[in-house]
Amino acid sequence: MTTWTPDELAAIGDAGELRIAPARTDGTFRGPVPIWVVRVGDALYVRSYRGSDGGWYRQAVRSGHARIDAGGVEREVTLTEPTDDVDAAVDDAYRTKYGQLSSYVAPMVAPAAAASTRRLDPR
Repeated sequence: MTTWTPDELAAIGDAGELRIAPARTDGTFRGPVPIWVVRVGDALYVRSYRGSDGGWYRQAVRSGHARIDAGGVEREVTLTEPTDDVDAAVDDAYRTKYGQLSSYVAPMVAPAAAASTRRLDPR
């Protein structure tokens, strides 16, 4: 597995938004959509505001990978369901980073969105 460089982690983790283009089953990429991204330790996480109903999310789960662009970093990534209990740390990261947008933060830390948490791993 490839790992993020410290510069990539900082650039993506500090970016206000990440543009994600999930891969289709034929290997082409969907048009990118802006979403929020948070950093917890040396990992990057995303969630679907609409939980499992989000269009980008459904496509990303089906294919397992996407192309991202954030903070000047463009990479193909694998979207992995976290195997450890990171929900509380990811919730805190969303509150800290996006707290000034409070009306949008509450849905991002709600159970439906938390269930859609995916770690971004570089390909």
